[in-house]
Amino acid sequence: MARRARSKPSTPRATHYTQLRNRFPQAEVFSADELAHIHASALRVLSELGIKVLLPEGRARFKRAGAKVDEDTMMVFLDADMVADHIAKAPSEFSLRTDNPKRAIHMGGTHVNFSPAGGCPNVTDMTRGRRPGDMESFRDLMKLSQEWDVIAKLSSSIEPQDVPVHLRHYATMRAQLELSDKLPFIYARGHRQVVDGFEMLALARGLDIEDLPNHLLTQTVINSNSPRQLDIPMTRGIIDFASYGQPIVMTPFCLSGAMAPITIAGALTLSHAEALAGITLAQIVKPGVPVIYGAFSSNVDMKSGAPAFGTPEHFKTNIGAGQLARLINIPWRSGAGSASNAPDVQATYENMMGLMGALMGHSHVIYHAAGWLEGGLTVSYEKWVIDCEILQGLAEAMQQVPVDDAHIGFDAIAQVQPGGHFFETAQTMERYQDAFYSPFLSDLSNFGQWTEAGSKTATQRAHEIWQQKLKDFQPPAFPQDRMEAIDAFVAKRTEQGGAPIDE
Repeated sequence: MARRARSKPSTPRATHYTQLRNRFPQAEVFSADELAHIHASALRVLSELGIKVLLPEGRARFKRAGAKVDEDTMMVFLDADMVADHIAKAPSEFSLRTDNPKRAIHMGGTHVNFSPAGGCPNVTDMTRGRRPGDMESFRDLMKLSQEWDVIAKLSSSIEPQDVPVHLRHYATMRAQLELSDKLPFIYARGHRQVVDGFEMLALARGLDIEDLPNHLLTQTVINSNSPRQLDIPMTRGIIDFASYGQPIVMTPFCLSGAMAPITIAGALTLSHAEALAGITLAQIVKPGVPVIYGAFSSNVDMKSGAPAFGTPEHFKTNIGAGQLARLINIPWRSGAGSASNAPDVQATYENMMGLMGALMGHSHVIYHAAGWLEGGLTVSYEKWVIDCEILQGLAEAMQQVPVDDAHIGFDAIAQVQPGGHFFETAQTMERYQDAFYSPFLSDLSNFGQWTEAGSKTATQRAHEIWQQKLKDFQPPAFPQDRMEAIDAFVAKRTEQGGAPIDE
């Protein structure tokens, strides 16, 4: 070991997992003929069965574009040519801007972006237990989102239920802008709330709101009410986001056997039809506006009716949805997640199954990749940390493998006689400090060392890690004058009564 002491220290291994590329081969579960059959069947659903659109303005826009509309039933019928013409206008690739260029989000091609848990009413950790979401926890999760590069963008995380609904969007948007330089999220919860979010975002980026359509600065998730319905806030959201040039993630939530046929092909057919309808409306509103094809389908437990995630059906559905997205040449969103009630082994392997299906299907943005428990009812701090370890491992696995003489190491092979070892070859001594990925959560010590250190499980270590992360957190720099302008806007809108969801 004397030679190791004399060796020149190498540069610590860099772990900058921004703007990732998916280098895995694309997997397929459907043949070209089967894929075409699903696509044709989805178009048949839209033309023969239609989709119910509850917002009158949404039906009017469809009608002006040539769709058949039955006002009595609020059903909209879209023929195949109309859908094809509008879908073709959506870009196959685009980028979303942040003030920090390293945080820019690229959609399409081989890009992949991990997004953490979102939309959960509850939050849990080993100190405070399971509880309704509150603003303190929302801020914590924004900080944890900022702390790991492998988390590419912010999410809606949890509902801070200690803030009144008509004011909640101000608090959550301000927290995103204050605590992170990553892409923020805006809920589609009524016209006034959306425009408030756009106003705050424009102030944060030093823009007038009229300039917003020239800059891609945020996105939202639009969920259809499967089966075959677009409700008022979601339809309103499509129109508002498209009008301001901001992307929607058009995501049906089709659980096989509940809101969709019990078969994978049937669930994907319905999901595809609903996604096509929403994307068509966005293109009617603003031709060429960027959109993301969303697919988040798994199955239910037929014994209890509860959603299941990380199942073989979830895995295959993710891959199949990727094929459908490539068929229409639009970037696509998938989802991971877990139905487990605790940050345990079940939660880990279920999330991993969802992640692998999404990655093999070449998803461009994977939602609920960190922290999601109970089928979306809870965010777990400990699971967030555990999942980030997995995400970093996957990100490292997607890095290019160098193949040159220095890496092949013929001289090192020649140096070691049969039956010998490579610990002290020149190649090893030059690289040993940073040759391999160094996990921040996994404990690689032997049993004796692990026992002496307290026999801590991964969940217990994750508990300590998030606490330290929050203790040490330093927010990114943000221009003081812009924050003052945001605070003045919020104060004014609060005085005016805020914005109810149904406005």
